[in-house]
Parts: sequence; C-alpha cells; structure tokens
Amino acid sequence: MPHNEPTPPDPPPLDPSDLHPTDLDPTDLDPTWAIDTALVHLGRPAREPGQPLNVPIEAVSTYHAGGEVEYARDGTRGSQALESALAGLEGGHALAFASGMAAASALLDTVDTGGIVVAPRHAYTGVAVRARKLDQLGRVSLRTVDISDTDEVAAAADGASMIWIESPTNPMMEVADIAAIATIGKANRATVVCDNTFATPMAQRPLELGADVVLHSATKMIGGHSDLLAGVLVFADSDAAASMLPQRTLLGGFPGALECFLALRGLRTLALRWRHAQNSTQILAERLAQHPAISRVRYPGLPDDPGYFRAQRTMAGPGTVLAVEFTGGPGAARSLSDRVRLWVHATSLGGVESLLERRRRWALESELVPEDLVRMSVGIEDVEDLWADLSAALERV
Repeated sequence: MPHNEPTPPDPPPLDPSDLHPTDLDPTDLDPTWAIDTALVHLGRPAREPGQPLNVPIEAVSTYHAGGEVEYARDGTRGSQALESALAGLEGGHALAFASGMAAASALLDTVDTGGIVVAPRHAYTGVAVRARKLDQLGRVSLRTVDISDTDEVAAAADGASMIWIESPTNPMMEVADIAAIATIGKANRATVVCDNTFATPMAQRPLELGADVVLHSATKMIGGHSDLLAGVLVFADSDAAASMLPQRTLLGGFPGALECFLALRGLRTLALRWRHAQNSTQILAERLAQHPAISRVRYPGLPDDPGYFRAQRTMAGPGTVLAVEFTGGPGAARSLSDRVRLWVHATSLGGVESLLERRRRWALESELVPEDLVRMSVGIEDVEDLWADLSAALERV
C-alpha cells in the first residue's frame, strides 16, 4: 500500500464450520487461527502415529472395489486434500480440475442453451475466447460490460443466467464491487461467478461477499512455482458442488496426482509469497508512475487508480500484478521485453519469478487492450534488483 496509507487488515480467522465435508482432520483446526496458520495446516492427514505429514502422491488410476475411492477420475485422496484446503480458505465446497480453463468451461457448460451470460469486457483471454465462441455457436447469449461499472452490470443483468466477475480484471486491473453485483445476481436469479485468481483468498473471499462460485487458476499464485496446471471451483452451496461432480467426471477435467500435490505444497507458502510480492509491487508501481517512459500504471494500490478506493474498502491488499503503458507506444513495450535481464519475458503470473509480457502479442487478446500494455507479475526477488533491471531497460527504451 502507499507508504502514507494504513495497511488493510488481513482476512478474518477461518471458521472450521465452513470446511469441506472431505476435510481429512477438521477437528484440529482452531477458529482463532489466522490465514497464515490455516494455509499450513489445512488438507493434512489425520494426526495418528505413523501417518505421513502430507497426503502422499498416489500414482494410480484405479483402486480395489468397495472403498471410498474406486477410480481416479471421480476423486482421489490427493484431490480431496487440495479441495479441503481451498474450501476452508474460501468458506465453501471445492472441486479440483485439471486447469483453470477446465474449471471455467465446466461452469459455462451449465448455462442452458441460449442463456444470457454477463461477462467483463476485459477478462482472461481463454475465458473471453471461450465465451465468445459459445455465443457464436448460439449456446449462450453473451453480454460484455465494464465490470467496474455496477450500474452497467445491473442494466445488462436483466434475464441473465450467469454473471461472471473478474476482480481485478486481467490485464486491465479494474476492480469490481463484488457484493453489489452479487445482490444484482440474486435479484435476477443468476449464478454469480467470481474469478479470484489475481486477488487470492489473501485479499478477498467472494463467497462472503455473496458470490455463488469462486474460480481459481491454481496454476498461478496458489501453485506459485510455474510447475503445474490446475483449477479449483469453490461453491457456496453444497448441492451445487455435488451437481458439478458428474460434469467434471464426464468431461474428464480431473487433475493428476502430482499436480494436486504440487498445488497443495505451493499453497503452504502463499501468505509469505503474496505479502512479499505485494510489497514489491507497490514499490515498483510508485516508481514506474514517476518514470518518463511510462504513460500509465494500472494498479489499485495507487491513489490515482480508478479502483483504489473500492480496493481500499473491499480488499485486504491490491495484489501482485500491475500493468503499464508507454509514452513510446508499442515499440517501447516490445523493447522493454527484449532488454530486461532479470525479469522473464513469458506469459502467466503468480510464480516466484517476476514475469512480464506485452499482452497484445497474442492474436486472441481483446482489441480493447492497448497495444502497448505490458502486464507485470511480481515475484519474490529483491525489489531493488527488480527495479535496477527495469530502470536500466527503460533508460534504453
């Protein structure tokens, strides 16, 4: 946060009554624990002599008949451990998927043919492309909105089946009023989905704000090490989670044993990585905003950002991703990507390494995204090393 602003409080302690039914040892949870403690202890095996501290990797597809688990595509002890942890963090009922897109596609497939989907005009490319394709096929009727404009969302929500929220949006960093949109959704009997990949449970818990479903690309900040693909859906309603289970099974979007293990291992250090990276992001955003090569910094931790006051009110921190635009236009953006030495020119975000890319290099990225916009995902390196690399590259730009 800006150095002269108070730091928002961390999310409140977790309530064990919100945990997923498949939690392996919920009796050991203390309702006074902070999220840092819960991240370490959720999704563990029962504390019994001789039992492993972590749920082991089970490299198996089928099990002896008659037990709790019979076939890996229906669920495994590893997936249940990951689901248990994310359910506890978000306060709902979780299902793990093979990727964030597998989770998103499964959700979109629940919309009845011709049903209206209200979605952000700026959103993760994969979800945006999938939604547009379904609209072209006549499977859904897509209405895109400025998700930060609650009145515009309300106007588009009439008769909607689903309202899709990203907050902050990817890559434009707009902040939505999740609680207000959830109220709009309930008034229209629409399912409200919130992609919480950028904010993570460290910054906001959309189910507590009234959303029906939370989506995570666990590939990103949850896994945290750029070494897995996974997604998670967390439902406020247990029946809704149960109804999604056959959808996941029949579509085959089940995560592998190694991916579940790695995602859960990454989750253990989320609080440490997130706080360190967020502090660095704030410092870099403030410095970039003063640099003559930069025409705009998009980050809700800056007081002049359109989402600043909403983020102050609704989030426990502005996060670890920012976007910049250049006085020199797209050529300058490309030049930065070519000239950095420590920053990695690559897609994705949320890893321990700092990544940047010009988003319009992707042919399917929305034309509404400026040609010179570079998205930056800040990792856990020393902030002065990150700035020295950026500053040197910007001087040459």
